[in-house]
Amino acid sequence: MAVKIRLKRMGSKKSPFYRVVVADSRAPRDGRFIEEIGTYNPLTQPAKVDLQEEKAVEWILKGAKPSDTVRNLFSKAGLMEKVHNAKNQK
Repeated sequence: MAVKIRLKRMGSKKSPFYRVVVADSRAPRDGRFIEEIGTYNPLTQPAKVDLQEEKAVEWILKGAKPSDTVRNLFSKAGLMEKVHNAKNQK
């Protein structure tokens, strides 16, 4: 089973709000997911990102692949650096 970390769109028309979820890659975008690990609101200035960093790092170390957008959010939050440090410690 290929696991992805991606965004699940919430909110109404023209006012999007996203949840960062861990899901099977075969599941639909807004469908079934394994675990919710954060939120992303692009409408605020600056955009608000809330992440459960420990869970995100844990899932990436287990083999979950983040989508391009989620990878950018993680990089800005400094999570990708933590993942690389955790991989080098093993």
